[in-house]
Amino acid sequence: MRVFVTGGTGLIGSAVVAELLGNGHTVLALARSDASALAAEAAGAEPLRGALADLDILRAGVARTDGVIHLAFANDFSSPDALARAVAEESAAIATLGEELVGSDRPFVTASGTPHLPGRASTEADPAMTDGPVGGRGRAVTAALGLASRGVRSAAVRLPRTVHNQGTGGFAGLLTDIARRTGISGYPGDGAQRWPAVHALDAAVLFRLALERAPAGSSWHAVADEGDKVRDIAAVIGRRLDVPVESVSSETYGPLGPIFATDQPSSSTHTREALGWEPKHPSLLEDLENIQP
Repeated sequence: MRVFVTGGTGLIGSAVVAELLGNGHTVLALARSDASALAAEAAGAEPLRGALADLDILRAGVARTDGVIHLAFANDFSSPDALARAVAEESAAIATLGEELVGSDRPFVTASGTPHLPGRASTEADPAMTDGPVGGRGRAVTAALGLASRGVRSAAVRLPRTVHNQGTGGFAGLLTDIARRTGISGYPGDGAQRWPAVHALDAAVLFRLALERAPAGSSWHAVADEGDKVRDIAAVIGRRLDVPVESVSSETYGPLGPIFATDQPSSSTHTREALGWEPKHPSLLEDLENIQP
């Protein structure tokens, strides 16, 4: 299958591209810069120059391929307005990609986030989060799943708070960055809230499986670790960086503060049983041992 991938040179995307190429697919990768285009070529993909906001380029990518995996996101969490702009940009891109696929029965796999439910681990049957700072992402993906009734084999791979590789990535990576900058490995509240996690190489396998096998309108959980306590994550970071570990205000994390403070374990039982997905790479706490002082 020839697959159009957005975000194909990021931490998750580069793993997805390698997984696709290693399993007989070819890749057309959206590349917003010369550096990204060179990285895509080096990985074995064909670059398509353009940014996520270039909707005509997205349409051209769909026209040249047999399916789409969407991973690109601006990842600008510097302010509520910046995050809102990133969500709006992505929402327009998802809508454009989906409309171009209508009536084709081609696969459209989008990245989403695992939801959180009070008192229990979320499952694939739970609805996407459609409120809060990134609720717009959930609404956009929900609309994409609705295209199942219009001839699109749409599926959502829900990613946990941390997708990691070699000690970097995700919310844990943000905690590490803040610890380097402030000299404190912090956690919000008492740190008992749990975050799910997955290694990027394991997540990549699930994106491929969803592309190849997922029924239209389905959601899947790329969860290897159901939920690590944030204070345990902070403790490893503090030890690796040789800085103190302590509770800090949720305001430390800007617009992500409310999400950082939420207990949000998640299960992938259905995903493992239905798609035969089985994570094989190091857990988050193991992988954080790769952090360099």
